[in-house]
Amino acid sequence: MTTLITGASSGIGEAIARECAKRGERLFLCGRDRGRLDAVAAACRADGATADATVVDVTDREAVERWIREADAASPLDRVFANAGVATGAETEEHVRNTFAINVGGTVNTVLPAIELMRARGRGQIVLTASIAGYGPLRSCPSYSATKSCIKTWGLSLRGFLKKDGVRVSVICPGFIRSRLTDKNTCPMPFFMEADKAARTIISRADRDIGLIAFPWPMRLATWFLSILPHRLNELINRFVPDKVSAGSPKTL
Repeated sequence: MTTLITGASSGIGEAIARECAKRGERLFLCGRDRGRLDAVAAACRADGATADATVVDVTDREAVERWIREADAASPLDRVFANAGVATGAETEEHVRNTFAINVGGTVNTVLPAIELMRARGRGQIVLTASIAGYGPLRSCPSYSATKSCIKTWGLSLRGFLKKDGVRVSVICPGFIRSRLTDKNTCPMPFFMEADKAARTIISRADRDIGLIAFPWPMRLATWFLSILPHRLNELINRFVPDKVSAGSPKTL
């Protein structure tokens, strides 16, 4: 199995990489922090994997496509995790634009080249990281909620669109998972989960080709219920939702 993971230098991406390494997979990892990324790659090699680490900014369309094509040429990709993401922090114009550029633009930059390569072979799997927040709308994190809602809808739509081509698509909607993002949260985090446990859940369900990998179930039920309420009721409940993060710079996976 050959697996490519964006946002692999910490959080869920790191945990997925470590779990894949234990299975002896061939790994291609990217992130923006060379030190953290190299440390993850070294840990994966220690666990028995062959791991290549490349510093890539997912908002750089040409760089992402070049990296994916080079990885595929070295070892045809079986699974791609479009995982890189950022939390907004303060909802300033700069942070909002950055959130959309990374969470939406970076995912698009990753997924489109992967689709082209996998379609040509008639096989492969793409896994997109959205969030329980994607069930929104959430007053506490409007930009983050909006971008993750976009990824959730796009991924599930692609699942049906690409089925005939032999390309499987899954969407991850995790709740509060330990990461550099949640380390900065100032709100309550019910049903908090460690990243290694989340990674095992994600990979197990991706192996079974489950389309929507949303967990833990109480968070999924609560956010789903909020999303189907009439807008006026949604607004009323949202008034009592605490801010997700304190004001500050965006937090990157």
